[in-house]
Amino acid sequence: MMDRKLVALQLYSIRGEMERDFDGTLELVKSMGFDGVEFAGLFGRNPAEVKASCKKLDLAPVSAHEVIDRFFEDARQILADYEAIGCEYIVIPYLPPEYRPGQGQYDEFVALAKRVGKEAREAGMTLLYHNHDFEFEKLDGRYLLDIIYHDIAPEYLEAQIDTCWVNVGGEDPAVYLHSYTGRVPLVHLKDFVGQKSEKMYALIGIDGNKANTAAGGFEYRPLGQGHQDIPALLSASSDAGARWLIIEQDEPTLGISAMDGVKMSIDYLKGQWSAQASQVPRII
Repeated sequence: MMDRKLVALQLYSIRGEMERDFDGTLELVKSMGFDGVEFAGLFGRNPAEVKASCKKLDLAPVSAHEVIDRFFEDARQILADYEAIGCEYIVIPYLPPEYRPGQGQYDEFVALAKRVGKEAREAGMTLLYHNHDFEFEKLDGRYLLDIIYHDIAPEYLEAQIDTCWVNVGGEDPAVYLHSYTGRVPLVHLKDFVGQKSEKMYALIGIDGNKANTAAGGFEYRPLGQGHQDIPALLSASSDAGARWLIIEQDEPTLGISAMDGVKMSIDYLKGQWSAQASQVPRII
């Protein structure tokens, strides 16, 4: 059963628009039907300004991504800033190779997550980790992502499962979501076409190489336009106890703008829920 969930937008998807017109772009996001937003930086605004903008539009400031280096530098300031905005979740979005299980600085990451996770709880927030596909490499027969969540207890670290990257990593994301039932409050929804390639990380600004967008190359798509079984993901998110669905599309595609892609995605979700509602038998 894919019950209607709260839906947020990862603002990295429309970062150019946010840079050019912060308040006007948030107003457009609200008009599309989004309930909240997830930050990846504050686009030059201070926490008080961001909170006021969200409050004015009745957009929930759900969560925020911050790079791990900033957590090492000043985790308390990060937590203070996003607590002031009203975010409920703070997310580590990526692990550089040296901090991954089996690598030399993995223990430093574990210690950091436990410390920041505890401080986040004390501030009324929850620390999450956002996966990519590399966590589906195996070490001693276990996925790196499963090792992370085994080594760091749920009281310190919960999951933000990115369903696109789970699929790219070789797992069925709907099935995998069930394995973290009760520990995955936020689910990232994004669609894609093509196959895993060495250059696909260029699309998220990590790899300096040019992304492979030739025929068969990896490319993002609005929801419902790619490989993902979105109805199955909606049902699995409900089963796993997710509170928010977060739409993300790192780069525009199909010759359309980033904003148009975002609108296509949320309109697709609305269509899925409307179709389900129309199938419910009416009791007379």
